[in-house]
Amino acid sequence: MRDKVKEILSNTESKQIVHEAFSVGCFNKCWGLIEKSDRSPEDVEDMLLLAQASLWHWKQRSDCTPMNLSVAYWQLSRVYVLAGNYDQARLFGDKCLKVSKDNRIPPFYVGYAYEAQARAEVLNKDFKAAGSCLEKAEKKLADVTDKDEKEFLETDITELRNAIPD
Repeated sequence: MRDKVKEILSNTESKQIVHEAFSVGCFNKCWGLIEKSDRSPEDVEDMLLLAQASLWHWKQRSDCTPMNLSVAYWQLSRVYVLAGNYDQARLFGDKCLKVSKDNRIPPFYVGYAYEAQARAEVLNKDFKAAGSCLEKAEKKLADVTDKDEKEFLETDITELRNAIPD
């Protein structure tokens, strides 16, 4: 078995296929746990591990783009919020924003970077900072042209606005 794994990983094409399968597979499995309403402590641990594994495998892919990294950092921020870990949620929200802005990727992704930061600040109960992040997300929302993307981002912004006390 060990020799078979070595053989697969010594072939560049095979490595890319493996990284592609794991980057996408881990992301999708993690997404299922994000959407699960009754997560157990084991689910939370799995969700964190899957998001981390997905990012690592994305970073190994030769076709990895800043947009892919933005989404992976966003997912990590989101799962750390769900796990109740503000510091890591904010760290990955910041990474998401940096890669998004540095690479001038579309406004939908920059908007979601601000959404990630806002979600972390809501967790931290810093509602002023959350509001500031949401204002920036709303500015980016105005530049989103795809109807579905606009609806997704708008829904999440509204959800967060409703989580901020008056």
